[in-house]
Amino acid sequence: MSAIEQQTIQVNGIQLSLHIAGPESGPPVWLLHGFPECWHSWRQQIPVLAAAGYRVFVPEMRGYGRSSAPAEIADYDLLTLCADIQGAMDLFGHQRVAMVGHDWGAVVAWHLALLEPARISALVTLSVPFAGRSRRPVIEIMRELYAERFNYIMYFQQPGVAEQELEADIERTLRLFMQDQDVFLQQKPPTASLLGGVALPGALPAWCSQHDLEIYVQTFANGFRGPLNWYRNFERNWQRTEFLAGRQVLQPTLFLIGDRDPVGVFEAHTLKRMPEVVPQLEQHVLANCGHWIQVEQGAQVNTLLLAFLQR
Repeated sequence: MSAIEQQTIQVNGIQLSLHIAGPESGPPVWLLHGFPECWHSWRQQIPVLAAAGYRVFVPEMRGYGRSSAPAEIADYDLLTLCADIQGAMDLFGHQRVAMVGHDWGAVVAWHLALLEPARISALVTLSVPFAGRSRRPVIEIMRELYAERFNYIMYFQQPGVAEQELEADIERTLRLFMQDQDVFLQQKPPTASLLGGVALPGALPAWCSQHDLEIYVQTFANGFRGPLNWYRNFERNWQRTEFLAGRQVLQPTLFLIGDRDPVGVFEAHTLKRMPEVVPQLEQHVLANCGHWIQVEQGAQVNTLLLAFLQR
């Protein structure tokens, strides 16, 4: 990999850890990771973007790794997460950036595009689509849909419950998430645990070395509370984003998803409606690919990403 500099900055009331690569004069590109991931999830994109002349900024998002992990659930609402990145862009003097996000990072990226229509000139989102503000909080809908069966987002709602399970063996937890994405689609009683009864696969996937895994594990050494608190703000997010209702994402936008991604099942309706809200949308479905798209199909993601940014 090209030389990567780690910085910790004070922004929006927290310490935000950033990994930066590429020429100082290069156009800025931000890479926002999701759950349960870390800045190292972009390891295949950072050197390629830097070599192409971009200045790459990869934060450890609020609650992760060396960044601050406030205790309160409300400290992880969507506008606060966006404000972390907005404040960092202010600090670095960014006037025009390309914003790239995966999973929860994609949710933040979508909303940054709405909040910053002038400063964010291009948008790339991976795995999580967007079709505007829902008519009521998503968590209300999910409570109705999953009253009689298990859903991992509902399981994450009660503070302390998921933390106890996921933190019991962090390496096992992360390996199961990486290698058995069907855990998110399990058919079982609503009171079940997420990973109970799921067998640990043998070898790591080809895209994750033991060294890579150790970086992921270190990210969660302080626990899962902060990252899980992102999931506990659906109602607050809906309330606080009312002023964005009806807005379109007008930036040129690239959307990528794997053909085996469980999100494609959960968000089928959103995927269908997305072009109505994102008029300048280019989208691709990557074959033989699950949810961890930027590492599972890194070369293809890089090709599509570079071509899009250069256009």
